[in-house]
Amino acid sequence: MIDLSHSKQFAIKSGGRIMETTKEWESADADAAVKREISSPPLASATNDVDAPATKKIKLQDTESLIVDARDKGIARIKPEFLLPRPDKSTISTLPDDDDAEAGGTKRKKERGQNKNRRFAKAREVLKFCESLKNGEGTCKFGNDCKFEHDVAKYISSKPADLEGTCPVFDAIGYCPVGLKCRWLHSHYIVEAGKLLIDEGKKAKAGREINRIDRDTQNTLQKKKFPVPKSDLILPYLDSLKELDMKENNARKAVTNEEEEEKDYEEEEKKDLAATYIEPPFLPSEKRPLNLHRAKILSPLTTVGNLPFRRLCRWFGAEVTYSEMALSLPLLQGSKSEWALPRSHTSEIPNFGVQIAASKLWQAVKATEVLTTACETQISGIQDVNLNCGCPIDLIYRSGAGSALLDSGSKLIRMLKGMNYVSGEVPVTAKIRMGTRDNHPNAKNLVRRLINEGDVAAITLHGRSRQQRYTRVADWNYISETADSIRYLYLDHDENDKEQRERRKVWFVGNGDCYSWRDWWDAVETYKVDSVMIARGALIKPWIFEEIDARQYLDKSATERLDMIRKFAQFGLEHWGSDEYGINNCRRFLCEFLSFSCRYVPVGILEVLPPKIQDRPPMWRGRNELETLLGSSDYKDWIKISEMFLGPVHESFDFKPKHKSNAYETEG
Repeated sequence: MIDLSHSKQFAIKSGGRIMETTKEWESADADAAVKREISSPPLASATNDVDAPATKKIKLQDTESLIVDARDKGIARIKPEFLLPRPDKSTISTLPDDDDAEAGGTKRKKERGQNKNRRFAKAREVLKFCESLKNGEGTCKFGNDCKFEHDVAKYISSKPADLEGTCPVFDAIGYCPVGLKCRWLHSHYIVEAGKLLIDEGKKAKAGREINRIDRDTQNTLQKKKFPVPKSDLILPYLDSLKELDMKENNARKAVTNEEEEEKDYEEEEKKDLAATYIEPPFLPSEKRPLNLHRAKILSPLTTVGNLPFRRLCRWFGAEVTYSEMALSLPLLQGSKSEWALPRSHTSEIPNFGVQIAASKLWQAVKATEVLTTACETQISGIQDVNLNCGCPIDLIYRSGAGSALLDSGSKLIRMLKGMNYVSGEVPVTAKIRMGTRDNHPNAKNLVRRLINEGDVAAITLHGRSRQQRYTRVADWNYISETADSIRYLYLDHDENDKEQRERRKVWFVGNGDCYSWRDWWDAVETYKVDSVMIARGALIKPWIFEEIDARQYLDKSATERLDMIRKFAQFGLEHWGSDEYGINNCRRFLCEFLSFSCRYVPVGILEVLPPKIQDRPPMWRGRNELETLLGSSDYKDWIKISEMFLGPVHESFDFKPKHKSNAYETEG
């Protein structure tokens, strides 16, 4: 039986008791679900997973009548029957600090954030078993000199008792990669024969992870011997452009005839230098095409945008996904942790992009060449390489990367030009913000420059400045103005510039505060962007992609949401492993995910629609106790939820939330 003592104070406020088993929850939830009308129209599906969720719409009675213009600013209004008594202190607190959602987990100011010095202990085995023998066979090349355990029976007897049930990884893919280290070992190990079971049928059909690099490639990178011939060719040319730009900037005075002649000479020098290249760079129109027209795109997300979460969003209908932001220099240094970020699952193919950040020209160019040659691009493992030009975090900004590039337009253009040259058939894209300072947006002019240069296949504009970070609402009027200026630019090209007219048009994607299907469709139909990149909206409710297809709010029951968490845990165990170390990792990232998903307020208890991402509710109770539990902002409840699928918490496990994730704190 699961100990839910940490949840009791949360549920007692609603006058109920804690359900002791998931069956009781599901039974209670099913009774509530009978009262809702369910229909099942066909919806578009863009996932490669076989066990995709049922695409059903749960209709809300009188949905349209709930939509009003007037609302309390910053407050999500809850139906009176679901409100809890107001405590002495205000029920509405400050907005959560979401800097880490789309940026990077880095050092922050002393007074900002919560639990700033988080540490995650690693699970330790009593006996460490030799990795060479984990599959029950093979030999250790170190023999008797190996410091790890080789005796299978002794190792198994030292392990804690196996978890109940079948190994989720074995059940999903037909074998367990961690072998004898699995915490569900009894379900796929024959003790008498000393043999691990393999289901060849499931194994043949199972997806796999790609964009890995082998140990030899990693060693080559660490020794700085990985060949980057295209980068070696283009970087001197790009450096010469920088020198010429500096000369032009220093000589901006009254133009004389001599200066005009010198300028013409410099232009000829540029052309001569460019003509020395035997292989001309691909134009975006000659590269592998992107199709982002009304595509459902998941934004690059730090920490929570890991591979299991992206698979979950694909399961819900996302069509394009991006890796977490990877830093160029650690990639070039062969850092194991950094190379885990571009890794993807075959269910994400072909529409998976890798986002990188770089402060130096050579870092961006060489990292792009390494990514597009070392990874499995032959099976379209990388759809595009996206340059992060919007990260607002201080450590990234001060290094000259992220949003700092917005104030260095010439440097940014040279970066994209070099990346485009070395990436072969893989197109290059960019994600930017409105600018670095409030009231001084420069994205509109920057976008026009990038399009005229012809080195990017798509541009995503986040409707906030770097200074603004995630405070206040995103400025979709500015995004719309930028979209209009792009249309006028293309009209001018069509009339006057034959070379530009022949180029493939650049996709323009909006980003910021997309929390519902209405937000998404307003963006593409009213603000005239090609598509919308969804970030925190997907973190809070990953089924937003289903809502977009249905053009309707989906009132997901608590049981359906619990099944979503179960799915994440399954994907996480496949990715991190079903041994103690993998379970600890999976539990940690599941809690990170729950720190966002607990902010979801079921639309069935809202008094006013549409919901807004910046609105915070007063204290509320759900329609049943499981729904109340899933809305808890107490991280101890998140850990207890994880125990339903990952077993009891290991004594070494410790989790502290990255930031406050809800509008109120639990009392007690």
